[in-house]
Amino acid sequence: MAKVLAVLGRGAIDPEQPIIRADDLGVLRGDGIFETLNVRGGEMFLLREHLVRMAASARRTEIDLPPYEALDELSEQARQAWLAHPDFDPDAEAALRIVATRGLEHGSEPTVYATIDPVPRERTLPRRDGLQVLTASSGVNADTRGQAPWLLGGAKLLSYATTMAVMRWAKSLGADDALWVTADGYCLEGPTSSLVWRDKDVLCTTPTDTGILPGTTSTYLLQHASKLGLRSEERLITPEKLTRVDGVWMTSSVRGVAFVTTLDGQELATDPEMHSELVKLSGFELPS
Repeated sequence: MAKVLAVLGRGAIDPEQPIIRADDLGVLRGDGIFETLNVRGGEMFLLREHLVRMAASARRTEIDLPPYEALDELSEQARQAWLAHPDFDPDAEAALRIVATRGLEHGSEPTVYATIDPVPRERTLPRRDGLQVLTASSGVNADTRGQAPWLLGGAKLLSYATTMAVMRWAKSLGADDALWVTADGYCLEGPTSSLVWRDKDVLCTTPTDTGILPGTTSTYLLQHASKLGLRSEERLITPEKLTRVDGVWMTSSVRGVAFVTTLDGQELATDPEMHSELVKLSGFELPS
């Protein structure tokens, strides 16, 4: 159960109070969108960027999302409730999730709410220990989702069945995470994270025209790469070439910046100094 629950138009309410009806399309069909962002010391990190991305997801899915100001107010109501919660720890991280379903099956306004929960320690450990990753086929070419808008490339959707399936598959084989690879052989993103790598003096990520979700943390890192003496670039890369770069990371708003130790069992180059700098640049903490 969430520690904090805030509902659009109602503000913070008892998190034990039911708010989803059985005929909500978010439940029946996974028809909805969401965003999750990091809360540090009670402050929301990259809220505006997440709300802008949520609006883009809403346009893709044709969900009538409330205006930015309403979602900003909802997020602040949740944050204030978290600051007043007995479990609030200013030194610990939390995750704010904003959800919008299409609403009821026979027509209604979207169901919109926000929750806040502490980030479990195990979610942060890959920042310290790294990740063993397996590649998994996305089943489509790199340019397919850009040419087929009904595939909803670039939208952050509630329908996570495939995401959870590939994560279970990777873990069943002893890995920590997966990396989607296109049918024509290019790396895309993780099921719940963005791919970032360093090639000499360039910090790279996957082009968004492949239909990946534009990562807020990865975008932030590339926008500020010059502070580390690096250039930034979006480019395609194959798994084979990825094994020969100077460092590989999977980034997300909750797990943070996690380095990849192996890809399909092959050991990758790691750069502890650069890793520390990337974690610091993005404002995350390395767990002890």
